Amino acid sequence: MAKREEKQQYRVNEQIRVSEVRIVGDGVESIVMSTYKAIQLAESKGVDLVEISPNADPPVCRLIDYSKFLYQQKKKQKEMKARQVKVDVKEIRFGPQTDDHDYNFKLKHAIGFLSDGDKVKAYVFFKGRSILFKEQGEVLLLRFAADLEEYGKVESMPVLEGKRMTMFIAPKKQPQGGKKATEPTAEETAQKVPVKKAPQQKAPKEYTGPKVEGEDFDD
Repeated sequence: MAKREEKQQYRVNEQIRVSEVRIVGDGVESIVMSTYKAIQLAESKGVDLVEISPNADPPVCRLIDYSKFLYQQKKKQKEMKARQVKVDVKEIRFGPQTDDHDYNFKLKHAIGFLSDGDKVKAYVFFKGRSILFKEQGEVLLLRFAADLEEYGKVESMPVLEGKRMTMFIAPKKQPQGGKKATEPTAEETAQKVPVKKAPQQKAPKEYTGPKVEGEDFDD
């Protein structure tokens, strides 16, 4: 049965003040009845009347042990939290006329970020009159995306906002596990197993010496 706590997320048993409720539960027909009778039904089954949908008309209550109900809710929340993968966004800044040395240095960092599962926000910052080279900045970002094609995919194409042209690259999902080893074929197995040859029987040597009377050397 339910233990009374100072702070409860759900109303239970006598805490439910409405006149009637709709009850649900394992092995229970979904019907509307007075709250008083619903509490009596819960007590007869050794469980609690837990209000799970207070805004419904009438409110929906579940016949279940309140401690078990809270455990199930916490378990669901934990599973949902575990499925939520936190992705950090790493920023890579360029100028419209970034040289090759600086470009390769930042490309190396971006590969590391994507390999770790982080998202990359690459942008070109146009300072002063360098905004005149916005086409050059777009070419640079597209080149950057092409060089990272093996590690990430473009989530949004270059977009100019104020003095920044920004592009997002998301990491590609890495395949789990390596290649599955294939079993050798019968022919390959046969080639690997040495075949033992049967010992060759030597043909008897023909006697060429003088014949002795009474002996037959043709047998």
